[in-house]
Amino acid sequence: MKRLERPDYLNWLINHKDQQIIKVVTGVRRCGKSTIFAIYRDYLLSQGILPEQIISLNFEDLDYEDLTDYRLLYQYVKERLCPDKMNYIFLDEIQHVDAYEKAVDSLFLRENCDVYITGSNAYFMSGELATLLTGRYIELSMMPLSFSEFCSGLEEGRKNLSLPEKFMQYIETGSFPYVLKYQYGPEEAKEYMDGIYHTILLNDVVKRLKISDVNMLESVTRYLMHNIGNRTTPSAIANTMVSKQRKIDSKTVDRYLRGLTDSLLFYEARRYNIKGKELLSSISKYYVCDIALRNMLVRGKDSDIGHILENLVYLELRRRGFQVYVGQYGTDGEVDFVAIKNGQPEYYQVAQTVMDELVLKRELEPLRKIQDNYPKYLLTLDELFSDMNYEGIQKKYVLKWFLGQS
Repeated sequence: MKRLERPDYLNWLINHKDQQIIKVVTGVRRCGKSTIFAIYRDYLLSQGILPEQIISLNFEDLDYEDLTDYRLLYQYVKERLCPDKMNYIFLDEIQHVDAYEKAVDSLFLRENCDVYITGSNAYFMSGELATLLTGRYIELSMMPLSFSEFCSGLEEGRKNLSLPEKFMQYIETGSFPYVLKYQYGPEEAKEYMDGIYHTILLNDVVKRLKISDVNMLESVTRYLMHNIGNRTTPSAIANTMVSKQRKIDSKTVDRYLRGLTDSLLFYEARRYNIKGKELLSSISKYYVCDIALRNMLVRGKDSDIGHILENLVYLELRRRGFQVYVGQYGTDGEVDFVAIKNGQPEYYQVAQTVMDELVLKRELEPLRKIQDNYPKYLLTLDELFSDMNYEGIQKKYVLKWFLGQS
């Protein structure tokens, strides 16, 4: 299978080359972190960097199991450094190394070491490492394929599909890069994603949190999958489980939610007070990292295309570098998303269709209440009248918006 270049991520690595700072790449399992490192190493070689200047270790490879002690890791790398040249050190899935932050810090202190590390969860950059390396690292948050990247990776025979057909394949096949190999066989893609799902659940949540009731964790996970884009709280989830004779308290649910978001299987979107310009406590929405993964576990996906679309817009805004919140205006007004970058907000409503006049009015109303002059968008699947302007609110055809064409 041809490797997908993913130039935005590659350019980030190139732009920070040789800078005296640790490059940290985070992302859910199998989103392409190891591949982007491989592409970047090819780039380095093309620029005249010698093979012996590159040290690359992947700690999910049994060949390096002996190096999961930070002292042995540091010694191994130090013995292979070129003393009179810059060395490019890639430590993939570094969370498998005990107290790895000590080895990373020692390598960072060497002037001839350019250090790159990855991990498959958010918590590996918490605690001691964040404390020890404050101000010494920058983070690139990788995600599975965007719709645009997915389309660029389609084989020649499928590039002529219509935009809606490509979109349906994206939803059905999934956004993990490797599933492009299975673009003609959705059942094989499902088997692959089932493996990803259980690896994340067992390795990144159960093992880390020492969860004994795996069935309850799966029930909470399926609840979130069913309820993407719906407001919820730990107590609401606990009450739902109790009503089904599944006993669990809100503190345990909250612990599970932290584990599921730390594993990057889900993202939490907190509420944002648009008038007061402040975050509100409690009642969040959750969005899954890959819709096909969700559809594999949840039936009736056709009936909630609006929530699926909302989930994908949330992910796309995150890819574009925004901090994304659910907007709260007054006591009863809600805007799907407040997206903030460099202190500047943009407002988004997402709907499957607004061809019905009453639906259009309902979707525009929350945006009309906002009195500032920052951009306001209505994103839909409507191809007709797709580029309208309602008193400053811009309607966009969401599939072209995903491609950056609108």
